[in-house]
Amino acid sequence: MKLTRTSTLAFLALLAPGLGLLESAMTTTTSQTAQGPRQFDFWVGSWECRTQTGQLAGTNTIEKILGDRVLQENWEGSGGTSGKSFNIFDAATGRWHQTWVDDSGMLLQLDGGLTEDGSMVLEGTRPGQGGSEVVHRVTWTPMEGGRVNQVWDSSADGGHAWTNQVDLVYSPAPEKAEEAAPGK
Repeated sequence: MKLTRTSTLAFLALLAPGLGLLESAMTTTTSQTAQGPRQFDFWVGSWECRTQTGQLAGTNTIEKILGDRVLQENWEGSGGTSGKSFNIFDAATGRWHQTWVDDSGMLLQLDGGLTEDGSMVLEGTRPGQGGSEVVHRVTWTPMEGGRVNQVWDSSADGGHAWTNQVDLVYSPAPEKAEEAAPGK
């Protein structure tokens, strides 16, 4: 079949509306994927972490690394414990992933994402006592005043009943006196 200029233009005119829809769908998907790595930015910063009763639990610094695509957590507990996590938005799955390790030898791997109310919720399992599986769910919720609430719950019965492990309020860490002093 020989295509003339007229038949080629007619063919392209038929395709144009479909290409517009395809381009629109690709733009929407690309836009959502581009927002994914920024969804957890509310957690970035230097934090003072307190229990619901106001007791200092520790400090935490969350910083962007690797071209701002990964969040690195650096936890220092007030009792001398420490831990780190790496958090990344996996564009292939559209989900967030966290790998947590600490000085007790604990490894916790969590997956999840941002909820409609703006909370980041990540879950994962790890072995419990007697060979059981324990589900861990950690939720970070932005609060007024630039604060963040972190709640860590666990379930030994597949998610039917939950036990609170941690409930912390993250507040921006106060500046150190020498950093705030004039002339520094």
